[in-house]
Amino acid sequence: MKAPILDLRDITCYFEKGTNLFSNLNINVDEGDILVLQGRSGSGKSTFLKCIAHLVMHSGQKLYRGKTPQEHGIPAYRTRVMYVPQRPSLLPGSPHDFLESITNLKAHQAILKDDSGNAAKEVLKRAVDLGERWGIDADLWNRGWATLSGGEGQRMLIASALSLNTAEVLLLDEPTSALDSVSSDMVERYICDAVRDPNSLLKAVIWITHSEEQGQRVGTRFMQMSAGSCYESHGQHPSA
Repeated sequence: MKAPILDLRDITCYFEKGTNLFSNLNINVDEGDILVLQGRSGSGKSTFLKCIAHLVMHSGQKLYRGKTPQEHGIPAYRTRVMYVPQRPSLLPGSPHDFLESITNLKAHQAILKDDSGNAAKEVLKRAVDLGERWGIDADLWNRGWATLSGGEGQRMLIASALSLNTAEVLLLDEPTSALDSVSSDMVERYICDAVRDPNSLLKAVIWITHSEEQGQRVGTRFMQMSAGSCYESHGQHPSA
């Protein structure tokens, strides 16, 4: 049996005063999984994604391809297991600046085996082309994140993550919450097709959504967070 791409063991996160937000969460993510993470607001879903991405303090063990983030190197791990936040308006600079800063990271250059700058240009071109497919004008890439609409920012951030072409696992925090149904459908289809494509680098997704309909469209597995724990379910649950 093939080992999981992501193996999460006893993940525990605490509030500042020592109270558990959640404790001893155990999840295996296999290639081909689109794992829909559900639960009421405040149940810890976003924080759990940040724990997986090694962005907040927590305890427990994470194994990606059988190695810890420390064994991979934290920057390299984050290029392979990539967190996509819900609100890109909080990011500094422009989407172009964001992509440029990511492609200048040594971890990114090491994966692509290219530090000449050509890779950065190719990433930007892929992102702009994908954005145009999703209704984003090319000139918006040089505008500040804070000046973009919520829907524009979400589409551009997802296009950026996909165009970097380094992530095997995407951690999506309500990625289409600001999109209309047509735009959401385009983004959903692209991501799902990428996971199913044997030639795609993207192998799995953990996807937070409060939309029951979206969860049913995209999900291959469902996890429910409640009362500090997480368990696998066989369908949608109320998540308001």
